[in-house]
Amino acid sequence: MRSLIIHYSFSGNTKKAAGLLQEYLAEKCQVDALELKDLRESGKFFTQAAQAFRHAKADIPEVSFDLSGYDLICFGTPVWAFGPAPAMNTYLDKCFGITDKNVVLFTTYGSGTGNQRCLDYMQNALAKKGAKNFKEFSIQQFKLKNPDFVREAIQECLKSG
Repeated sequence: MRSLIIHYSFSGNTKKAAGLLQEYLAEKCQVDALELKDLRESGKFFTQAAQAFRHAKADIPEVSFDLSGYDLICFGTPVWAFGPAPAMNTYLDKCFGITDKNVVLFTTYGSGTGNQRCLDYMQNALAKKGAKNFKEFSIQQFKLKNPDFVREAIQECLKSG
């Protein structure tokens, strides 16, 4: 089985969750990782949140959007203004080869407002491309300081059944 973890992280929180997910999956299968970057990223959070609220797309470096070679694909993003970060919006828009794939959606968040809306937005975008099997987990930013808590959330998300 081959897995891919695609994530965007501005503050490092989502990157930390992606790293723990990668450790967990590496015990079971081959894992590749892709960290998205925004080439025009503003250093101002308010500007970025406004872009996320409009579901704006980012200018990301050229990466592979073909996901057909993977059995499990994981998408991680911080929740900004009820939605994914613009870099993730771009990837969701351009990716292909996801029909009938197993998908894990994961988010990191501050207050939690808009977290489910963000997950639903990502799931709907991927379902339109044929993805069918979704699992998800979310970690509040302060709980990322406890790796055992994050590992438990990952295990709960990925347990069989």
